[in-house]
Amino acid sequence: MIAENLHSVLDTLPKEVRLVAVSKFHPVSSLQQAYDAGQRIFGESHVQELVEKEALLPKDIEWHFIGHLQTNKVKYLAPFVSLIHAVDSLKLLREINRQAERCQRTIPCLLQIHIAQEETKFGLTPDELRQLLEAGEWRELTHVQIAGLMCMATNTDDEGQIDSEFALAAEIFREMKTAFFSDDAAFCELSMGMSGDYLIALRHGSTLVRVGSMIFGERDYTTHKQT
Repeated sequence: MIAENLHSVLDTLPKEVRLVAVSKFHPVSSLQQAYDAGQRIFGESHVQELVEKEALLPKDIEWHFIGHLQTNKVKYLAPFVSLIHAVDSLKLLREINRQAERCQRTIPCLLQIHIAQEETKFGLTPDELRQLLEAGEWRELTHVQIAGLMCMATNTDDEGQIDSEFALAAEIFREMKTAFFSDDAAFCELSMGMSGDYLIALRHGSTLVRVGSMIFGERDYTTHKQT
């Protein structure tokens, strides 16, 4: 079933869009099924769970951290994480750089922008994003690579609102690309869209979609504690 679900999602994606299979709260056996069906990018949002799964699963998996990341947890991910999606402060960017240097790596990161109506969502406002990039300290962080932007739309059934939020995110991405990354081919990722709204995100140029329940089914929160 997981293999069928996975390929049903993949069949809806343009070839240039990558699927992040959101596997948080799902057992290793489910991830292995998706792996066996060809999936190589998995997204987790709790550090301890990700570290435990990384130790048990094949080493050619590309692990993406998609949740809110605390600075004191960066050191656990730094040795192996392939992409950190939700960097929402210069402080966090500095710590990722510090831990990446310790591991003799450069870690790609996405800056999270807050475009949703919900206050509970994390991320930089468009103005905060501009200020961070204009200040320029990020250019001195040689062990992080800013690879693009990430966002989450409002959790709503109003597709018009979701569409306008993704359109705004795409506009901000183009603005930042032109202003700060015009000569940087690595700044190319726009991570937006989840199971309920990724088809809308695709219309606005998403390059990474984060889909979980459509592949793995509903999560069993009772058997996991958040870390």
